[in-house]
Parts: sequence; C-alpha cells; structure tokens
Amino acid sequence: MRKSDKKLEKSIVTALTEACEEALKQYDGFQWLTHIVNYQRFPDSLSIICVFDNKAHLRLAINDDKGEQLKILIEDKLSSCNINVKGVKKRILFDTEEACANEHGGNWSKRLEEFKNARHV
Repeated sequence: MRKSDKKLEKSIVTALTEACEEALKQYDGFQWLTHIVNYQRFPDSLSIICVFDNKAHLRLAINDDKGEQLKILIEDKLSSCNINVKGVKKRILFDTEEACANEHGGNWSKRLEEFKNARHV
C-alpha cells in the first residue's frame, strides 16, 4: 500500500467509524459497517456494507426510508473527511448477521469476498 493509500484508508476509517457510532444509536438492529476497496481502482472499487442483526430489522429500516437516511449519513461523514465519491449511495450495500450465519456459517471473511466484485448500478 502506498503512503497516499494509507492516508486515504485512515480518512475512510475515521469517517465510517463516526457514521457507525451514530447509526448504532439511531437504527434498530444496526450492528456494524465495513468497507472494501482496491486502491488501484479507487473510487470505482469502493463498497460499504452496513450490517443489521436480522432481516426483519433490515426490512423495517429500508421500508421506513431509514436505509436512505443511513446512506446520507455515510455520505456526509465521508464528505466531512474530504472523501467525495460520485454516486457513493449506490456503493452502500446492506446485509445481516442472520444471512451470514445461514449462508456462510457466520464466516464474514468468506461472505465479504462476494462484495469485492460487486457491480454498483
């Protein structure tokens, strides 16, 4: 990783940590978030994954438009750290602990591999 990549990674982590701390207080069932990025293809390779505890809480968040609010929160936090990614809301994905347990036996490393090649539309 180049020095500039490390600096960018630190800024992304700072922004997402702030977003995560706020989301934990605001959204029922929200658990954590993470990101995947290949800095050789940044910003096109950036994916942000927001994880809820179960499908029911995720559905409630999406149906109550809280999913869109969470995307705005993340976008604002990234922007406040001078990370402006065009169309970042399309790069924010949702998942659940429940789905990972059912489909990958709780192995998040394996599950997140699927997101590395995600196409954002």
